[in-house]
Amino acid sequence: MNGKYLYFAIAALFGVLSALSKFLPFFLLQVFVLYLLYIYKRFSTLQLTSITVCFLIFFFIGLHSNSINKSVIPAPTTTFTLQYTQDPKIDGDLLQVQAIEQRYKERVLIRYKISSEQEKTNLKTEMFYQRLCTVSGTLEKPAIAKNPNAFNYRAYLMRKNIYWIIEVQENPLQHCIPLKPSPLVIIKQLRYTGINYLESHFPVEIASLSAALIFGDTNLFDPDVLSAYQKTGLVHLLAISGLHVSLLIAMVFYLGVRFGLTRQFMINFLLIILPIYVILTGSSPSVIRSGLMIFVVLLTVKWRTRLKLLPLDAISLAFIAYLIVSPMVVFDAGFQLSFAVSLVIILSANSILTDYANHLTRMLATSLVAQLGALPFLLYHYFEVSLIGIIANLVYIPLFSFLYLPGLYLLFFIQFIFGTTPPFLTKFFLIMITVANHLIEYLADFTFFHFTPGRPNLILLITYILLLLAIFYLWESKTYPKRKAFLIFLSIMLVISQKSWNWLSPYGEVTMIDVGQGDSILIHFPHSKGTYLIDTGGTMHFAEEKWRERAEPFEVGRDVVVPFLKGKGITQIDKLILTHGDMDHIGGTVSIIKELKVKQIIMPAVVEPSSTELDIIKEAKKLNIPVIKVSAGDQWTNEENGFFIVSPEKDYKGERNGGSIAFIAQLGGVSWFFGGDLDQAGEEKIIHQFPHLHIDVLKAGHHGSKTSSADTFINQIKPKVALISAGENNRFGHPHQEVLKRLEKTNTIIFRTDLQGAITYKFYHQKGTFYPYLP
Repeated sequence: MNGKYLYFAIAALFGVLSALSKFLPFFLLQVFVLYLLYIYKRFSTLQLTSITVCFLIFFFIGLHSNSINKSVIPAPTTTFTLQYTQDPKIDGDLLQVQAIEQRYKERVLIRYKISSEQEKTNLKTEMFYQRLCTVSGTLEKPAIAKNPNAFNYRAYLMRKNIYWIIEVQENPLQHCIPLKPSPLVIIKQLRYTGINYLESHFPVEIASLSAALIFGDTNLFDPDVLSAYQKTGLVHLLAISGLHVSLLIAMVFYLGVRFGLTRQFMINFLLIILPIYVILTGSSPSVIRSGLMIFVVLLTVKWRTRLKLLPLDAISLAFIAYLIVSPMVVFDAGFQLSFAVSLVIILSANSILTDYANHLTRMLATSLVAQLGALPFLLYHYFEVSLIGIIANLVYIPLFSFLYLPGLYLLFFIQFIFGTTPPFLTKFFLIMITVANHLIEYLADFTFFHFTPGRPNLILLITYILLLLAIFYLWESKTYPKRKAFLIFLSIMLVISQKSWNWLSPYGEVTMIDVGQGDSILIHFPHSKGTYLIDTGGTMHFAEEKWRERAEPFEVGRDVVVPFLKGKGITQIDKLILTHGDMDHIGGTVSIIKELKVKQIIMPAVVEPSSTELDIIKEAKKLNIPVIKVSAGDQWTNEENGFFIVSPEKDYKGERNGGSIAFIAQLGGVSWFFGGDLDQAGEEKIIHQFPHLHIDVLKAGHHGSKTSSADTFINQIKPKVALISAGENNRFGHPHQEVLKRLEKTNTIIFRTDLQGAITYKFYHQKGTFYPYLP
């Protein structure tokens, strides 16, 4: 069976996906695989039957997992008995911790807003394990995705069997009784204690990296540094993976043998401590995958006369074992990337990588193989990849493997045993880590190396997989005619296929993005002939005490608008139209102009810009982005689409909302009115100036406030459709019932982001249709 366990792993994968995703496509894929095995591999009837049985077993495992994936806690429940199961996460004044509700035996997520700095200090030192606590709180559903390609927090938690967030109003450790510790809890407690020990005894640069490499925790990292690792494609080095586990196991094995212990004793010892190590390092998918593989390999060595396995068999058996225990993990990005990258490296080890005798070129080839294996998953989950990571790996993999990993373990044990660390060692590692972090942040800014085609659809995903299979086949082949020319051609196709799809698309769109209580509207023309963004949304931040500040506060431009645009493969904005100076309309601008290429910023020609507008102008000047001030009468066209500005008058001096840029656009065969937060007085001026104005689609002013959308204005323009951007359950009561009634009187169809998420008008030439993201 050597090398054949892979086909059972494929059957297990298709079986689970048939149950949890779509049955017919994955069932047909499994039939196709069986046909190939029969024709080309000459599998016997018994072997094909065994693989089919494996498919059916995992199909029923998936069905069972799906059937029990639901909550049993009644929604009105307000009192809970909890046993905490994970390390608490404290960010500013917010504490989050997972627990099991003991009456219903169901996982929940606890959220608590810390009331004082002293309480925060106490909670950081408190042990959450080995306690049974009674708390009062309200059950809240996790947030859902309300924009295309957005992160769906509710689905993410459901795959971890968490269906409720409990918002508690008092300290979650206030009413607790002690529990008898279990071995699992003791190991988790050691991990939590170890992370806190690092944080309190080392500089933050050393503590954060040590926590990642020793305990698999990245919560101590500066968000900017962590973001730089992600952008450069090096974040895998911060996750404990096969490389880390293998090096650690090899070090322990070598030291044990050098101290006179037998090889058999060390193998048995490692088989015992490996599961403990997996728990101690956080049990992430990459750690579990590495642990399972090494466990299987150690068993092979232990029973070498009875059990012989190839590395391919080891990863296949690890995959099967993981899916048996947790079939829902198949949707986890870390699980997908860990197994995909490991698989392609194993498959390439004895064919492609053996062609490179030089150590440097072999490392480069390995890095490229890993990047290619990860490509479809990176694009699907993160919409972009950094090509600079292929080169950066040549520096950072040796740095992590041979300096950071052994060195930081050494620092930790010296500090733990002797209570102090030699200053020269601490200073050496502090300098090395600081320099490496600055370098990674510098490399992350090289946007030239970022490949951002957007999230691939099913057809493009299949295209990527077929192209990658062809590339690996030709790379491995030594005799294929014109091999290098075909490899270059396929590589070019890999890069341009999705970009070409975007360029060739004859469809345009206008999307009102759900940015909560704010405005942001995308206009994207067919064949990528232009992209406009009207406003950017914005998040109000109020001055808080230092201890309350989050490490990375939510920012709508960075966290909503940029991912939305990148998910569509949009990296350039031709016109960024900022209607007026209110934070909820332009607060996300700085994040957007730093992340994306903006060719032009348009602002209203007002006498007194807001402080936020002045900050944007200053940042735009640094980035050499021209800022154009516009007023009534300005206009431009894009192909058959026209834009005509009707407000404000030049050098406007009045109230800020009244000075909003308002313009009429002809898009997709219909006429649009975009007016920012234009008030009723501004609307009256427009209909007085244009008494025969009729509009098909109205972007309702000021989020549906009764200060806009006046009766006279609505009755004259008679919109067929109104778009209202408002935050869910916002404190302003937007949209106002009076405005909704005005629109209903004219039989206007109303779309609202607070109820329906993003609203998209997709058009082809002069015809289009509205699609709300939520039904």
